[in-house]
Amino acid sequence: MNLKDFSISNMEIISKSESDTIKLGRIIAKNLKPQDIICLFGQLGTGKTVLTKGIASGLGIERKKVISPSFVLIREHSQGRLLLYHFDLYRLKSPADILGLGYEEYLYGKGVTVIEWADRLGSLMPKEFLRIDLRLLKNSHRSLKFSASGKHYKELLKKIYENISH
Repeated sequence: MNLKDFSISNMEIISKSESDTIKLGRIIAKNLKPQDIICLFGQLGTGKTVLTKGIASGLGIERKKVISPSFVLIREHSQGRLLLYHFDLYRLKSPADILGLGYEEYLYGKGVTVIEWADRLGSLMPKEFLRIDLRLLKNSHRSLKFSASGKHYKELLKKIYENISH
């Protein structure tokens, strides 16, 4: 895993393997608190679920329990130090489809929320969150670009950076 770039609200990391991505997820999890929201963006196969497995692992949740929800939009994992609400919006047809699920109760509930395919939220996107854009590079490497929306997430990004660089 290589730290490529960092500023107070942006950071890029190159993951060279699935284990790098899992490790990065664990580092992210160390710094998470209830109501933290992580929005993942990227094409199929870029590592969104792998990163979510790493976050789960860092929260004390068995990685193998974290799967892409497929036909279920939200899975709740309660075995760790914090609840993990795992959204996979790949099959979402319209942002209105999620309104009936009470999604805001998850976002601002007692746990941490990780949203795969967050772009599908459209106008329902939270105002403040940690954004991670994943992109496939050569040799199965992946670029993970972090950006922070809001003061809390800038502080979170700084903590993640400090944990990676030490």
